[in-house]
Amino acid sequence: MKRSLLLLAGVSTTLAACGPTEVVVTAELDAEDPATGSAMMRSVSDLEIQLLPFDRDAVFDSMATAYGTPEPPIPGEILDAQEAIAAAQEEWRDTENRWNTLRDTLQTISDSLENYNRGEARYVALFNEFNDLDTELSTVERQMNTAFERFDSLQQANIGAAQAVRMERESWAADAFAEVSDVWTEKVRASGLSVAVDTTNASGVATMAVSPGEYWVHARYDEVYNELYWNVPITVEGGDPFTITLTRDNAEVRPKL
Repeated sequence: MKRSLLLLAGVSTTLAACGPTEVVVTAELDAEDPATGSAMMRSVSDLEIQLLPFDRDAVFDSMATAYGTPEPPIPGEILDAQEAIAAAQEEWRDTENRWNTLRDTLQTISDSLENYNRGEARYVALFNEFNDLDTELSTVERQMNTAFERFDSLQQANIGAAQAVRMERESWAADAFAEVSDVWTEKVRASGLSVAVDTTNASGVATMAVSPGEYWVHARYDEVYNELYWNVPITVEGGDPFTITLTRDNAEVRPKL
């Protein structure tokens, strides 16, 4: 269930008079280097960062408890199905990448063959290499098609069940958290602080200025089958800028339907 930040009606974002402190939030996620295939960290741009002067999780937990009826869970079989779908998709993409590499290599060899006469040793070596790779290409193409069919079959089989659970959870949330905007407005008023929002730039950096106090750094990042969710408490003091980096290590991984 995705709980979007509601607009806090009547809440001013004007900084308090006691001298703002700069908060610098950097977002980085692990990724594969396309050139070497090794692991690397990449900046996450266009990620909305919110500094909230209250714990949003505590608000949701309290309201869920007060509602009485527990949130409909995501059945284990749906989560298991999503793991199988993700594995099948990765297998399909791996074979597709291999197929693309082989196809490009065959084109390069074909172009090189035009530079030699058929009787030359180099031509013969390239020709034999071409035949070997062409045979492998046919094998990988069959594997790629089989992997895609398996991925598509698993995905199609899970769509209906996942959609039904998602609608049930969204309906529950609409009722359980109907008054969340009012609660958040009161939380901000009681804190004497303000909400600050910024979006990370191309370097994965967001900068906000807030009054000293207790805050929670909130952000969420969509992946294919999961959501990375941050709600990190910080204490902002006066003086030097406060810096924090959001990574997979300090995120909660939530399944996404």
